[in-house]
Amino acid sequence: MKHQIRILGIDDAPFTFHDKYTSIIGAVMRGGEYLECVLRNQVTIDGTEATEICAQMINTSRHHRQLKVVMIDGACLGGFNVVDIDTLSQATQIPVITVTRDKPNQRKIKYALQKNFKDWETRFEVMQKGRLYKIPTAHNPIYIKCSGISLEEAKEIINISTIRGVIPEPIRVAHLIASGITRGESYGKA
Repeated sequence: MKHQIRILGIDDAPFTFHDKYTSIIGAVMRGGEYLECVLRNQVTIDGTEATEICAQMINTSRHHRQLKVVMIDGACLGGFNVVDIDTLSQATQIPVITVTRDKPNQRKIKYALQKNFKDWETRFEVMQKGRLYKIPTAHNPIYIKCSGISLEEAKEIINISTIRGVIPEPIRVAHLIASGITRGESYGKA
């Protein structure tokens, strides 16, 4: 696989639950080395349209045809606005990988959904789709799900795009931009 493949990393901006919307930022990078483009859109906090908004953002980008994979920081954007990675991969014709530092606690997630959403079963069902893989790194493991791509290819892309630490650079850069725009200075871990 080429080391300069174009990868889109997506993360949401920090928000409070008093906010109605939050920005989502996409960082188009060649591997983990060169930032080519920044994309921006917004999603409703705890809404249901994150998959469609991501698909629109990707499909209308001038980089769409060159993108080889989309990486998302976790399974949701803007709280519990769940991204259906199978639907997103099909809608964009691009493989999708979710990346998280910590293994999701399914019991706590289910409880939070039941407590806060009438449609909790639908959201939880989408979050349960696909297999969660534990990927060892030089530091701590990360957890991924992927759609439209094999596990081996996903691991190779993660290795190509991870410069330091455990989070692939496209997600890390999207996180830095999103938090910097919202708070005036970036901080925190992707």
